[in-house]
Amino acid sequence: MISIASSAWHALAARAIAGEPTTRDEARSVLDAPAIELLALLDAAYQVRRHHWGHRVLLHVLDNAKAGACPEDCGFCSQSSKYGSPAGEAAMKSPDELVEGARRAVAAQARRYCMVTATRGPSQRDLDTICEAATRIKAESNIELCASLGLLTEAKAQRLRAAGVDRFNHNLETSERYYDQIVSTHRWADRVETVRLARDAGMQTCVGGIVGLGEDQEDLLDLAVALRDLDVDSVPVNFLDPRPGTPLAGRPKVAPTDALRALCMFRFMHPRTDLRVAGGREVVLRSLGVMALWPANSLFTQGYLTTIGATPAADHQMILDAGFTLELPGGAVVTPDPAAVAAVPAPRKPTLPVVQ
Repeated sequence: MISIASSAWHALAARAIAGEPTTRDEARSVLDAPAIELLALLDAAYQVRRHHWGHRVLLHVLDNAKAGACPEDCGFCSQSSKYGSPAGEAAMKSPDELVEGARRAVAAQARRYCMVTATRGPSQRDLDTICEAATRIKAESNIELCASLGLLTEAKAQRLRAAGVDRFNHNLETSERYYDQIVSTHRWADRVETVRLARDAGMQTCVGGIVGLGEDQEDLLDLAVALRDLDVDSVPVNFLDPRPGTPLAGRPKVAPTDALRALCMFRFMHPRTDLRVAGGREVVLRSLGVMALWPANSLFTQGYLTTIGATPAADHQMILDAGFTLELPGGAVVTPDPAAVAAVPAPRKPTLPVVQ
């Protein structure tokens, strides 16, 4: 016998699949779902995910192309030069190193490879390096390329697209209302403008946020609505993993069940979007990590910018055990193979300082 609550979640899924936008009140009800309804909620979110993405999972790999010494003051980020516990500083990687990083991503059977710099925006020298790497990577593989380089100008966005960058990441992080509680060195509107410049240059847009910054429920809903208004192509959902020495170091981690509710809410609000469970998934979801694949269709593997995440072999095993498949560049679908990726080396991470 199907419960009334289960029927309500599946009715919401049916409306999302039919193209009817999920309302703010409906999205709020997802975040408020009782624990006893969580499995029914996840199943309903999965119906939407399956309609648009089937059983496929897309793996993404991040490469910290330039680490630390960032002049911005994002309160969650250990790469900011404003705080006493930066994540170490490393010079801009060379094109050779970035090309090698893309080869590791291909070996891990990733769909996308994303080059990231800790900076307000790309300098001309940094842009030269990223564009040279992108051109070379595209010449030897069909892996999709993403870049996350901070604020853009129109000319820089167009140059990235011409070099072969398919997608640009620039997260809004939180709501416009709450943004100045987290960052003061640039405005939320600056980020929105960069997203528009990337889209106008012909790149796909990857724009998400972080759950657990101290925002309230309405801020999370504001973020979901803003992303829908921008019609972004990909939504990475991060969960705060508090970094020592940053202003948010003492924030408690989000509860695993609340993280799953947030993913379900984003799936209903963005039914067709590439929804990614991103930073913090291992430490926040813990033993419930595999359940993120019910609402989300993609995830990062090989770790993050300054923290170590799951290995490709572990992620392949999780995806295989759950009965999902992998979608490769070009759309080919394969069975996950933990043994085949067991030897894939991890990307170089900056050395974390010892915090006293």
